[in-house]
Amino acid sequence: MDADSGANGRLRVGACMSLSGRFSWFGRQAARALEVWASLDGQAEVLIEDDASDARRLRAVLPSVAARSDLLLGPYSTMLMRAAGDMAAEAGWLVWNHGGSGDDVETAHPGHVVSVLTPASRYAEPFLSHLAACAGPMPELRIAHGKGRFGRQVASGAEAYAWQLGFSHVITGPADAMLSDELPEDWVLITAGTFEEDTETVTRAHGLARPPRLTCAVAAGVREFGEAVRNPDGTFGIAQWFPGSDQPSLLGPNEPEFLDAYHAAAGESPGYPAAQAAATAVLAVHCARQTGNADRESLWPTATALDTTTLFGAFKIDQATGAQTNHRTVLIRWADKEPIAIRTQAKAPQQTTLKAG
Repeated sequence: MDADSGANGRLRVGACMSLSGRFSWFGRQAARALEVWASLDGQAEVLIEDDASDARRLRAVLPSVAARSDLLLGPYSTMLMRAAGDMAAEAGWLVWNHGGSGDDVETAHPGHVVSVLTPASRYAEPFLSHLAACAGPMPELRIAHGKGRFGRQVASGAEAYAWQLGFSHVITGPADAMLSDELPEDWVLITAGTFEEDTETVTRAHGLARPPRLTCAVAAGVREFGEAVRNPDGTFGIAQWFPGSDQPSLLGPNEPEFLDAYHAAAGESPGYPAAQAAATAVLAVHCARQTGNADRESLWPTATALDTTTLFGAFKIDQATGAQTNHRTVLIRWADKEPIAIRTQAKAPQQTTLKAG
């Protein structure tokens, strides 16, 4: 398929998004972001169908979206993207993955899935690097995971990185075990699960007779966390993106341009689902225009050769697996009921005093 085969010579970017159902808050943001991106691009159009946050519905509608599109973006959520990746491998598609960070999703189908997200196993690296930079003995680290594969992958990666950084006492397991076992005087909690699992774990932990000195939750990376827990202040969060990175965008609109356009269209500021969807469209269209072709055999080698940045941050994928290697999650800390980004290095740059909160 030629890269200008869409209506009026425009590339058509298709996607299934959760416009309804449990992921609708995320899916609607991503869908709106694609419309905003298309208006900024000026030479592309967007085709979006509702997957209703349901894998069966996704399997029913994705083939039609793929057939009517030049470029195909995946759905939001690791669960749905797992199904989309399987379908891409079976049908011979290339899916640009902006919504599923599970390690198994990113590496399951080389040649068929290009991922922009930091893999789940690397989610906690900024928080652990921040913690390792603090002066004094390292506290006991307890890593709680939810029931799904995503949480277990985050927890497993966090444990491995903690040992690498020199933590001497690390325990990983389900939230019930992490909160009910005999607790030490000084400990730190990381929790990784669904939004509901994380907020429940944080609430329970803060209500303990011996609460953690510091808490980091994947769910605390979104603004809704501030409404879901009684007192979010002091909690650390992890996000794929947070505004204010000041990193130049070598491809596509820069961050201020996208933020202004999104706010003008939606009347609100975008969250990370919007940024990652828009950036993925930028990358897909760039590769199609560079090759002059939108078929998988042309797009895959072009994507694997890219080493660049977008408004979402760094992009480079493993040439063998398609997993993202250069993008890093952002560490956030809540203060005055607002999330604030904390810029960290991959390794602790200096010694600071560890404060409770």
